[in-house]
Amino acid sequence: MAVYTDVSDEDLAEFVAGYDIGGVLALKGIAEGVENSNYLLHTQSGYYILTLYEKRVERGDLPFFLELMRHLAARGISCPQPVEDRSGSMLGELAGRPAAIISFLDGMWVRRPKREHCTALGEALARFHLAGADFPMTRPNTLSVENWRPLLEGSLDQADTIVEGLGAELSAELDHLESRWPEGLPSGVIHADLFPDNVFFLGEDLSGLIDFYFACNDAFAYDVAICLNAWCFEPDLSFNVTKARALLNGYRSVRGFTDEEFASLPLLARGAALRFLLTRLHDWLRVPEGALVTPKDPREYLRKLRFHQGVATASDYGLVS
Repeated sequence: MAVYTDVSDEDLAEFVAGYDIGGVLALKGIAEGVENSNYLLHTQSGYYILTLYEKRVERGDLPFFLELMRHLAARGISCPQPVEDRSGSMLGELAGRPAAIISFLDGMWVRRPKREHCTALGEALARFHLAGADFPMTRPNTLSVENWRPLLEGSLDQADTIVEGLGAELSAELDHLESRWPEGLPSGVIHADLFPDNVFFLGEDLSGLIDFYFACNDAFAYDVAICLNAWCFEPDLSFNVTKARALLNGYRSVRGFTDEEFASLPLLARGAALRFLLTRLHDWLRVPEGALVTPKDPREYLRKLRFHQGVATASDYGLVS
């Protein structure tokens, strides 16, 4: 989440008047995240999230994201729900941007996940994968391996200003991944961005998943690899195998891994690290002037990528086949 687009009081009041949620009491920008403009909206009927979809999000993808939330909730996944306006639409326009009002989900994300949090996350991710099995809509992963080359080329001329030799290192890594990327793994709807700030807890209990705006169709094990990167490194960027084992065992307690997924996990983890390194590099070099957003340091994912390069098998993540 972030704030790129300001909303005037007059425009906000007119927009909210189209919903049966009462008048506006307060609006506060949410600075975390990098993709869309998000506000905490307080009306006479309670709290909501107001989201304005920025340029990286294609308007044509929005029905997929919003309908997916409805689908998951109907199958027992705790997640926010889009609010319909009086005409029955989940999507409107505000401040020149597509916009939606989303229900508020109780809970907080954990800054320092423990083993128990990782177990709960693994279980929730597997349930999410199973719940999406009969979702009728599809969306390709627009940030998968075939999209990384143009993303890298767009930042290649400045990459070495971040770390000396970074451009050559990333080019070589991408050559490696492109030539070995696995195909035919079990696939379906994945979250693709399930970082700790997108998972809410009430105490030790997982209360819900949020922010589905990278959701797409891809390999389930790739989603797991994203979570290994996001949940299993300490602040000093050392890998915590205890957390990884908890995450992976939590996942397979709900949905088992195939032999092919097990064998592919180290390569998928490298790819997931490269994907977030490249998007962070892109954003680091292109912060919009005046945006209420703090870009994330791409060097974090360079360290993670280098760790995965030294992993031989999924057993190194604590998973026994």
